[in-house]
Amino acid sequence: MHFSRNVTTCRVDVQSATTELLFGRTEVIDNTLNPDFVRKFILDYFFEERQNLRFDLRLEKPLTNEDGSYTICHKTEVVKNTLDPVWQAFKIPVRALCNGDYDRSIKVEVYDWDRDGGHDFIGEFSTSYREMSRSQSQFHVYEVTLLSCLVDTELSFLDYIRGGTQINFTVAIDFTASNGNPSQPTSLHYMSPYQLNDYAMALRAVGEIIQDYDSDKMFPALGFGAKLPPDGRVSHEFALNGNPQNPYCTGIEGVMEAYYQSLKSVRLYGPTHFSPVINHVARYASAVTDGSQYFILLIISDGVITDMAQTKESIVNASSLPMSIIIVGVGPAEFDEMIELDGDEERISSQGRYAERDIVQFVPFRDYIDRRGNHILSMARLAKEVLAEIPDQFLSYMRTRGIKPGPLPPPYTPCPPPAINPLLTRRVSRI
Repeated sequence: MHFSRNVTTCRVDVQSATTELLFGRTEVIDNTLNPDFVRKFILDYFFEERQNLRFDLRLEKPLTNEDGSYTICHKTEVVKNTLDPVWQAFKIPVRALCNGDYDRSIKVEVYDWDRDGGHDFIGEFSTSYREMSRSQSQFHVYEVTLLSCLVDTELSFLDYIRGGTQINFTVAIDFTASNGNPSQPTSLHYMSPYQLNDYAMALRAVGEIIQDYDSDKMFPALGFGAKLPPDGRVSHEFALNGNPQNPYCTGIEGVMEAYYQSLKSVRLYGPTHFSPVINHVARYASAVTDGSQYFILLIISDGVITDMAQTKESIVNASSLPMSIIIVGVGPAEFDEMIELDGDEERISSQGRYAERDIVQFVPFRDYIDRRGNHILSMARLAKEVLAEIPDQFLSYMRTRGIKPGPLPPPYTPCPPPAINPLLTRRVSRI
């Protein structure tokens, strides 16, 4: 194949549940079947969404690359009525300042501010991130002094995940009688042959995102508010798979199957107690506080919480542990208690003690249901909302404990092809 008049480039597209966008293109490489692209892409990462990437290798005409022009990345405040201004310190990501290129030219322009917008240009000078980070404090062209330059590394949620922190996901489902008889279409637990009920949609929406962060894909699945066979005792902390010694299910599909089987074997009853399942996860979280594991509890429920005081106490206790709680409300109830547990307006307290940090996120599922009946879109909207706070809650625990990410695993290097034995080659050639 001949490439004398063609060039190679790679196009990167990002797809979410609702859109597909062109993210960028690499540089152009001429006349080769083995292009080695250099340009790096910095993609905004969203824990709460599944982001699919598509790479298209294309042969096309050369593209216009960077032209050396400048882009405004920061403006200071205006300092009035002085010939010796001192501007306030500001914080800017290295990505925004120089796109990660430490030697890229950074131009600083100084203007005399005018109320009518016709600011008078005073002068400019150029520097680089590398020069500033070396604490070269004096720029002699216009007697501008750099008072300080502090380079701070911001650790991200992904830094900890890549460093080995394990996410543990637990599901707790409401089996109280207020959900309605599962055999009736009016029940929130009704198993229609045509579509998922709200419980199943919420479970799949959140679980399919979180399961990608769990290496073994084994999830404890609990139920509360039901009478269990054979003696009809009421339980607020039972294993959906029927095995209290090993409540783990394989993947979200395993959790879904255990949920459906439970509906056939237990009797919906009540009341609605949250504290037992919160305490269940907290017991495990309290045993691993070194940052190697983080626990996420998903509670799906339809109505009024009847052990509100105990639930608040459980949340206050859990706020010092490596765990977060997601509450999804299904059905038409008002959810006043669940809104209170969210703690966005007022931090949760119990017996005079306040929660150390915000660990609860509540959303009513009905607010995210697509009115046109697109259940995939409904689940994507729900997952995006309920999972949005998890990375910040996760980081708040790690920062307050001074926990750093573990070392990154070594980069993957493919094994070289096996060496060819010359004697074997000669032998084969004689056959």
